[in-house]
Order: sequence, then C-alpha cells, then structure tokens
Amino acid sequence: MKLHLRIAVADDEADMRDFYSKMLPHLGHDVVSVAETGIELIENCRKKQPDLIITDIKMPDRDGLDAVKEITRDTPIPVILVSAYHDQEFIDRSLREQVLAFLVKPINAADLEPAISIAMQRFSEFQALQNEATNLRQTLEDRKLIERAKGILMKRGKIDEQSAFRTLQKLSSAKNQKMVEIAKSILTAEEAFSP
Repeated sequence: MKLHLRIAVADDEADMRDFYSKMLPHLGHDVVSVAETGIELIENCRKKQPDLIITDIKMPDRDGLDAVKEITRDTPIPVILVSAYHDQEFIDRSLREQVLAFLVKPINAADLEPAISIAMQRFSEFQALQNEATNLRQTLEDRKLIERAKGILMKRGKIDEQSAFRTLQKLSSAKNQKMVEIAKSILTAEEAFSP
C-alpha cells in the first residue's frame, strides 16, 4: 500500500529544499512545510502538524536535532535526518530522539523512498508497542484497585475472596459500570468511614 503523507522538510541549502519540494510530490506526498532554519521548522510543524519530518542537522539558529526534540516533546512524529556529516556525535544524539532514519548527503529518490517507508513502518510499530505498554499498565493499576476493594468487602462482609469478587461483578452489572469504577467507589466510601 502506497503511503500519502504530509511532510515537513528543513534544510539550510536552497537546492535541497527545492529537491524535496519537487521529489516528495513525485513520490506521492504533500510537502506542507519547507523551512530554512530550526526555529522555522518548529513554528511550521506546530501549525501544520505533519505526518513526517525530514530535516538537515546543521542549520542556522537551531540545529535539526534540537528542533526535533522540541517538536516531538508533546506529540511523537517520525523523523528522517539528512546530513552531509556522519560523525558519531550526531548519530548518538539521533538515537535519543524520534529519528528513524539517517541519510547522508547527497541523496536521491532511491534513498528517500525506502527511508520514508521504513521510518513510517517503524514508527507505527513503536506506537503500537507504546499503546500496548500503556494498556498493560492501566490493567495492572485497575487490578490493584479491584484487589483492594475485594479486601474491603471481605473484611466488612466477613466473606471469602470468591464471594467478594462475585459481589463486585454483581454491582458492576447492576450499575452498568466497569468493575474498576465500582472498586473506586468502594475505596472512596472506605476512606470516608475510616478514622
């Protein structure tokens, strides 16, 4: 399946900006922002909210990596870095940001197209893993609340664990609420009645 992306690009070299402006639409993408500096890239990304950023590292006023760090602080966006430099410092800094590909100039369409596909695929995988981890953390937190509520029901009602769990299930069904919501209500009530 061919991707159609909204892409922000940044480079201090006019010929590179021109290359992106012509080549990316040819590859089926929209160039929503063309920036010459890091600050311009930040401002444009806030306004345009692109699907992908392709940026040079060394630019006036703020380098591409610093710009990416600021842009992705609140909203993750996949990034492809392009640079004439490939020293270890840049590579190390790239690893700490949302950089999913690193291309060394000069680049052409044959470099760009697979880098975009790979970056978007990896980003999608990372997002799925992050969502899964978030869901697992929430499930664990919910489980802890339910266990605490069960403990309160067991103590107050002098019932066994299975009966306490069934009581939570019945309340959940009767009130048409999730069990964790019932558990939160029980914990709140317990706090209110505890000295």
